[in-house]
Amino acid sequence: MHAIEIVLAMLLAVVLSGYCARVIPFPLPLPLVQIGLGAIIAGVLHHGVKLDPQIFFLLFLPPLLFLDGWRIPKDDLFRDKWTILELALGLVVITVLGAGFLLHWLIPAMPLPVAFALGAIVSPTDPVAVSSIAKRAPIPERLLRILEGESLLNDASGLVCFRFAVAAAMTGAFSAAQASLTFLWVALGGLGVGVGVTLGVSRVQHVLSRRFGEESGSPILISLLIPFGAYLGAEHLHASGILAAVSAGITMSYVELTGRALATTRVHRAAVWDTIQFSLNGVMFVLLGEQLPEILRGANDVVRQSGREEPWMLAVYALVLGAGLAALRFFWVWASMRVSLLRARRRGEEREATPWRLVAATSLAGVRGTITLAGILTLPLALPDGAPFPARDLAIFLAAAVIVLSLVGASVALPRLLVGLELPAEDRHQEELDLARRVSAKAAIAAIDAAQPASSAAAVAVDLYAQAAVRVMSLYERRLGEDGVTTGAAARLREGDQAERELRLAGLKAEREAVYQLARDRRISDDTARRLVREVDLLEERLR
Repeated sequence: MHAIEIVLAMLLAVVLSGYCARVIPFPLPLPLVQIGLGAIIAGVLHHGVKLDPQIFFLLFLPPLLFLDGWRIPKDDLFRDKWTILELALGLVVITVLGAGFLLHWLIPAMPLPVAFALGAIVSPTDPVAVSSIAKRAPIPERLLRILEGESLLNDASGLVCFRFAVAAAMTGAFSAAQASLTFLWVALGGLGVGVGVTLGVSRVQHVLSRRFGEESGSPILISLLIPFGAYLGAEHLHASGILAAVSAGITMSYVELTGRALATTRVHRAAVWDTIQFSLNGVMFVLLGEQLPEILRGANDVVRQSGREEPWMLAVYALVLGAGLAALRFFWVWASMRVSLLRARRRGEEREATPWRLVAATSLAGVRGTITLAGILTLPLALPDGAPFPARDLAIFLAAAVIVLSLVGASVALPRLLVGLELPAEDRHQEELDLARRVSAKAAIAAIDAAQPASSAAAVAVDLYAQAAVRVMSLYERRLGEDGVTTGAAARLREGDQAERELRLAGLKAEREAVYQLARDRRISDDTARRLVREVDLLEERLR
């Protein structure tokens, strides 16, 4: 098939997967359905596609990680930063060592450096798979944020460990000091490039748009190019392109708080990014499914490499590795939560012990995904002396098996673990919404009152604007007297009443600026600000 036909076929598979997930009588997470469709395309229809890991990393990871960094609530991310770092760094190291020694003991034919490389590449979790499972399982919001933050950071740490393990397998040497220094540069360099690219591009765009104006689609296209620029810039400097894309997205969320973009730009940009996210996420798992038949066809060679003659031993290896990874994650999560509990009690905080079901759910939610498969496919074909890379096919098979087992285990066990689990309610988000609505309503009333003289001076009857101002301000005053006023208030504005329309736009502008100011002052989270600004933008689009 030609490249364009392949892309169209995969996009069609993504569309079909959504319908299949609804038709199937038992609940299945969307990634599993997409993997199944990809396997059918490759195994039955014989139209699979060979996955190039380098192209995969460049085309898929930057925009998806950029968007995750952009939209993840930053207050939640920084509030649980130590827990996230413990999972994203400490757990990765424990997984590399624990899984590496386990694999070498289980399969003596797999050299220890190759076992460490496999342990490193199965350590990163997949945010896409976690989010998909969260739609069917009642994962607590705070736990979901921690899992998302972990998956944003452990990709880089896992891939760095994988790179060092492969280098040790190729050269037979390893330097802990050099590895530590390289890791620091990879991490700090990637973060710095991401921040610098986003700030630089945003500044240049702002200056050019103020001086020369811009097309309505230019800001959207620029936002699509930023993650690729950050990724390629970091990779050129031998830093982490993954961390560069993540930090670029996080920086973009703060740039957004300046409120420079037009309402119509934000509305259209959100639609474009939602479409890209849905398409790329789906294509990633369809590609994963298309690789499985080829991996399974090499099973006989894999068995011979492992020194066994029974094909069923492959399943044993996969199950033991999956169980070992789950046990390591459970132990680390339990220890991390116990340490956090002790720290809180030392500070005098009253906090109950973490329920064991929550510990188990956090462990099972560490789902592996396409980054694991794309990474393991980058294993070299041969050593420097020309000999075949040891146990390469076996490592690829086990990595694919871990992905499928983690997806199946999480989709089956998580809903049962979390049903009926009662956790302390968090009222912070509702309090922020109430605060922002009150402050923005007062700002809108003041703006409408200030707009009347200027509007009346424009050869328009004073009483017309006075009556319009009374009607518009009554909407905001009603919000101050009642909680939860909906955006349906805009429907009550009479179309064609120019005076009322101008005053309503003035109120929306002041309302939006008040929300941004609250976010800049850290009185509300960026996630709350994003929700409220979207409501205002949609209202403004209707009025215009």
